Amino acid sequence: MVTVIIFLIVLAVLIFVHELGHFLFAKMFGIRVDAFKIGFGPKIFAWKRGETEYGLNLIPFGGYVKIFGENPDAESTLGVDSKRSMVHKAKWQQVVVLVGGVLFNVLFAFILYVGLFSHGVAATDDSFSGYSQYFSNPRIMVTDVIKDSPAEKAGLKVGDVILAVNMASSTTFAPRKETVTDIQSTISESKGSLIDVTYERSGDIEDTTAVPASGLVDGKYAIGIAMDNVMDMQLPFFTAIYEGAHYTVNTFKETVTGLYGFVSQIFHGKADLSQVTGPVGIAGIVGSAARLGFTYLLMITALISINLAVINLIPFPALDGGRIFFLLIEAIIRRPIPPKFANGVNLIGFGLLMLLMVVITYKDIIKLFQ
Repeated sequence: MVTVIIFLIVLAVLIFVHELGHFLFAKMFGIRVDAFKIGFGPKIFAWKRGETEYGLNLIPFGGYVKIFGENPDAESTLGVDSKRSMVHKAKWQQVVVLVGGVLFNVLFAFILYVGLFSHGVAATDDSFSGYSQYFSNPRIMVTDVIKDSPAEKAGLKVGDVILAVNMASSTTFAPRKETVTDIQSTISESKGSLIDVTYERSGDIEDTTAVPASGLVDGKYAIGIAMDNVMDMQLPFFTAIYEGAHYTVNTFKETVTGLYGFVSQIFHGKADLSQVTGPVGIAGIVGSAARLGFTYLLMITALISINLAVINLIPFPALDGGRIFFLLIEAIIRRPIPPKFANGVNLIGFGLLMLLMVVITYKDIIKLFQ
């Protein structure tokens, strides 16, 4: 239940940021904004300020800003207030309004990264090797636990800090291992014999035992955990701004590359939908990040924000990218696309997106039961 609540809060914040971008740019260009809502479906509460109605709806998987003329009709094209319609604004202004949501999602991720880097965040030494002078509290952390593995049966969880791993038959207690390789070697050398694991969780030091198994890692005995060398990193503010921008740009590029690769696989008939995560899967990821700590939650929130920005740029009907694509066509043919056609295509696109969401959510739920 806590995971669901945290996920809904993160989702609401990201939707608010995205729609705020559309809202502010529309207001800046004098376009009438009729509604600013978080969520879909039945209304929970709403209030009106000026010409805009603000509110929260029951279904949290989305949100919208109702911009006058975004979906052209007779009123917005020929009505009394048509001068304040989006459809009558310059093409570049319309594009800016549509890109506003994407821009704000990227900007939000950048702000989160700067805040994290300047106030302190867990980082791996290989990702930020140039800032070793700002590292402290080195530790080996569990980053994944395989389901039904010896590690899971022993009670190990993501976020645990491994202090020592020893053969249960040993009479001496080995000091904290310095590298992940040392721990992996000790586990592999056990050849399936019982091992003692000392770890730290939430400030408490605990002990457990596990029996390494073969088959989890090729040619080795393992207990089913992934580990990484983690340290606390706190950068000077201006360095954090630079690194935050650099990290944001790189994450954006990697997300675009990954999405492009997936779309290419679709056209080649090689796409695997099981690798796509929907709301249920994302909720699980957010929950895992929250259990690791607040900084991890903020890091995953920034990553989701960038993913949301990239997805909205796809030139598919109902998405911001699809609407921008329509504007590009209008600029080329030098006449507006018939409103009924544009609205119909966007409606079909929205329906297909909802259908895809249902399919992916179904697969996520099946994975939970598996």
